[in-house]
Amino acid sequence: MNEQSLIQRIWYEAFKRMLQLCVVPFCSMRHWGIENIPAEGGVLVVSNHESFLDPVLVGTGVRRGMTYLARSSLFRNILFGTVIRSIDAIPIDREGLGLAGIKESLRRLKRGGMVVIFPEGTRTPDGEIQPFRAGFTMLAVRSKAAILPVAIEGAFQAWPRRQKLPSRSTIHVRYGRPILPEEARQMNDEELLAEVERRVRQCREQLREHPAFRSRRRG
Repeated sequence: MNEQSLIQRIWYEAFKRMLQLCVVPFCSMRHWGIENIPAEGGVLVVSNHESFLDPVLVGTGVRRGMTYLARSSLFRNILFGTVIRSIDAIPIDREGLGLAGIKESLRRLKRGGMVVIFPEGTRTPDGEIQPFRAGFTMLAVRSKAAILPVAIEGAFQAWPRRQKLPSRSTIHVRYGRPILPEEARQMNDEELLAEVERRVRQCREQLREHPAFRSRRRG
């Protein structure tokens, strides 16, 4: 079970609602595949990475509490550091999770929490999904957590790396069919990595079939 105190859980829900009120109307946002989100148990949420908005975009469609990973340097910022500490984020180094981040992520997954990770390692430079880095599947295998593939489409247009502030855009998020622990055990590391990336890309292609994105791609 989740170890967060009642006050932490109340604050997390309030914080999420505030973000929904700010981000969802501004971005013409929709979530798809919510029925695929496991209602309980450890879940490693794996998403493509288009913008700084991504943790918010993924989290606002999930009723359960989620653990976010944030670069350790962000914790040194007085304002932003206070916010991410208040929602119990896990600090990571620039090269990956780091030993402390791995241990804490495993602990939370084993206790039935949800942990969000962006295995591309950094925001996409061109809006396309970059190859996934190896290693993150170990978290799911060792914790016996499900892996939930997620795709975001439209966030790159709202806030690309070269842009200082976000702009209005249509953004959709799709939660794919999870890979359950018994499925993951039947694959080796390379096979599991490839299957997770395939499902995330499949979710993104399904989003791109929506009329809002088909017309943009033609343009």
